[in-house]
Amino acid sequence: QVQLVESGGGLVQPGGSLRLSCAASGSILSINAMGWYRQTPGKQRELVAAITAGGNTKYADSVKGRFTISRDNAKNTMYLQMNSLKPEDTAVYYCNTDDVSYRDDDGVVTRRYFGVWGQGTRVTDPS
Repeated sequence: QVQLVESGGGLVQPGGSLRLSCAASGSILSINAMGWYRQTPGKQRELVAAITAGGNTKYADSVKGRFTISRDNAKNTMYLQMNSLKPEDTAVYYCNTDDVSYRDDDGVVTRRYFGVWGQGTRVTDPS
């Protein structure tokens, strides 16, 4: 099974920076798309940024020019560099894969087209 673990969240003042990491584990063959989502209480989880294996990216309008998504395909790791943070960026950030191929514990090749999620990492404005 594919598992995702986010890290790098924490307390940061407005205007500060953080870099989030998402490490995918498992016998992964390919991940075509990965993305960062965020969620605050009472709101739907929203897409922040996404990246394909080929390096194509998309961003929510609210983070364009401030956040940069990247990935290291060899390490199956994705990053989100967050600069010029605003109070409204406070949220739990989740890693997601969309279209992932992997070998399960029995060695069977499996492809999931959506919905592998990490546990989240929290970004908080201490003020």
